[in-house]
Amino acid sequence: MMDRNLRPEADLYTHSDTKLDAALPTGAIVLTLDGALPVEHLVPGDRVITRDGGAQSLRAVVRRKVPANLRMVQIRCDALGGKPETDIVLLPHQPVLIRDWRAKLLYGEPQATIAAERLIDGEHITWASKNPAYMISLHFNQMRIVYAAGLELQSAAPDNAPGFGTV
Repeated sequence: MMDRNLRPEADLYTHSDTKLDAALPTGAIVLTLDGALPVEHLVPGDRVITRDGGAQSLRAVVRRKVPANLRMVQIRCDALGGKPETDIVLLPHQPVLIRDWRAKLLYGEPQATIAAERLIDGEHITWASKNPAYMISLHFNQMRIVYAAGLELQSAAPDNAPGFGTV
């Protein structure tokens, strides 16, 4: 088997639409049973470690073009209590699982899933000045919480994958 850390980017199914709900930028590191891998190296069948379901097989990996006029959210390294591990740009509606004072303040709960744009504080979490050209959505049999860049992020909806299971 080829060393996955050295293989080139996977051939991803590219789709252009406005259904950007949950996706990761190129370079985001995702925890899998094969180790921590860049999201662009994942393919259907890879087993991704999820918070809510253990290791789950990917059904589809879809690269989606980011509309030029879409405002995205920049979360700086360590902005969320030591997370993320590196700066990351997310979609404004990307659900982020948080387990700190923000969940308590916004929802009165010890943990909550919150849209990235609701976390903007103007200093450590801001509107991004530059968008990536593409985002990569990960699809499972049902929505899952994946570990990416040290954050806990909700995966894309299973029914939002054109050619479900296609690469």
